[in-house]
Amino acid sequence: METSHPRSALRVVINQAPPLVGHNVVTADLALSEAVVRHAGDAVLADLVPLGADAGSAEAREHGLLANEHPPRLTAYDRYGHRVDEVAFHPSWHWLMERAVGHGLGATAWEQQEDGDAHAHVRRAAGFMAWSHTEPGHGCPVSMTYAAVPALRTDPALAAEWSPLLASRIYDPGVRRPEDKLGALAGMGMTEKQGGSDVRTNRTEARATGTEGTYTLHGHKWFTSAPMNDVFLMLAQAPGGLSCFVVPRVLPDGTRNQLDVVRLKDKLGNRSNASAELELDGTVAVRLGEEGRGVRTIIEMVAATRLDCVLGSTSLMRRAVSEAAWHAAHRSAFGARLLDQPLMRNVVADLAVETEAATALALRLAAAVDDLADPHEAALRRIALPLAKFWVCKRTPAVVAEALECLGGNGYVEESVLPLLFRESPLNSVWEGSGNVNALDVLRAITREPEALNAWITEVGRARGGDARLDRAVDDTLALLGSLMADAERLEVGARRLAGRMAAVLQGSLLVRFAPPEVADAFCASRLGTSYDGTFGALEGGDLRALVERATPRV
Repeated sequence: METSHPRSALRVVINQAPPLVGHNVVTADLALSEAVVRHAGDAVLADLVPLGADAGSAEAREHGLLANEHPPRLTAYDRYGHRVDEVAFHPSWHWLMERAVGHGLGATAWEQQEDGDAHAHVRRAAGFMAWSHTEPGHGCPVSMTYAAVPALRTDPALAAEWSPLLASRIYDPGVRRPEDKLGALAGMGMTEKQGGSDVRTNRTEARATGTEGTYTLHGHKWFTSAPMNDVFLMLAQAPGGLSCFVVPRVLPDGTRNQLDVVRLKDKLGNRSNASAELELDGTVAVRLGEEGRGVRTIIEMVAATRLDCVLGSTSLMRRAVSEAAWHAAHRSAFGARLLDQPLMRNVVADLAVETEAATALALRLAAAVDDLADPHEAALRRIALPLAKFWVCKRTPAVVAEALECLGGNGYVEESVLPLLFRESPLNSVWEGSGNVNALDVLRAITREPEALNAWITEVGRARGGDARLDRAVDDTLALLGSLMADAERLEVGARRLAGRMAAVLQGSLLVRFAPPEVADAFCASRLGTSYDGTFGALEGGDLRALVERATPRV
């Protein structure tokens, strides 16, 4: 009788969590699905179910890893010496882009809103968050495509030319005339090497050609993502001051516009996405808006991309916490399942609370975009976007790092998705203005636009009486604001502290109004206390098991 080799027992794997695949990313995320129903209704949630299934599939997860393992490659010249500036992406990038565009995550929401869809932006925001579970890098061109439309509306003719292509659900890559394409993608070129966020120091020159509204650009752009996109919004110095321009990749006669790709950036994360330095020398551009009003023209694009920074960071948190909760639910140590051990349960519960607060705030902001005509919603967007951009994006690296630690060595190896998420986690704090830029923008909103502060007070006031700790935090935050406003020298120094408190109070107000009691209680007891130091796993009391069960994906 044959017997198995005794060493075969070494190959039996026990006590390892199965891969987290085959679940619906939308319906498995109770915080997300409940927020969608709250702001947009059951029908919109049902619309997102196919996207959630795609995002949680093993195929999507594999494409996400491959797109990062095989980053884009630049070919500046062909074999004969012709300048071509071609950036080649791995097939997995195109797989991800095709589905992101096909699910309407580009500029489709603006078209739907014009057609009377009252919840187009909530649908798109939830879809963007769920789809970003697959791979975050390709979200950059998707986000810029979404954000370009409100800026393009400054000029009805340019909007009519480009918006239908940007709103298309057809991914049609390749450098061709827009007339020859079924869909288009947009990019942006704002920063330069001498200025970064200080775009008013931009040195790229815009020279009028003699044809009304047409210029040539001459200069250097420091970060321009996805240089193979079809159209870019750029800032340059015109005779009348800093102005905004629409720069097509291909000119009407079919020739390529003068966009020389100097190099692709070698980045910490976001490796699937091509971020490029561009040289412009005679690059044809069409002015968007008036000369000298470039920042005002492009500001709506910045607002939309800031929203996507919040959505993307929230998605990173949720993906990381899902992996941590899933691992802890299937792994045992010291004689018990990890989630049955009090300290690990506390850590995962605390991470879940942070993620739920970010989700509530992100979808609330998306709902404000769905109601642009309402004065309260417009004013709330003005102050809450930089607040959320500052706070949620700043919290993300800590959340992802703690989630990685929950997996131990299994989370630190490149076979896990956690290293990819960790490298990505600081990006949204840098993109569209660092923490300081957004904290100072909050101060500008408060000091120059009183309706913005009033909107914040009104919004958090809707939870008044729901939790005494929240009520005290609101009063303390307003007292802090008053003390800072009374001392001009302290105002800017205190901007980060103020922005963080205002953001946390706004999150708390949303959770008190809408989240399950155990979530709101844990948040208010920890985040809104004066002694909170940001350490995860330090919750005191409460139903931690319910928090963990709520955050653990069900496959």
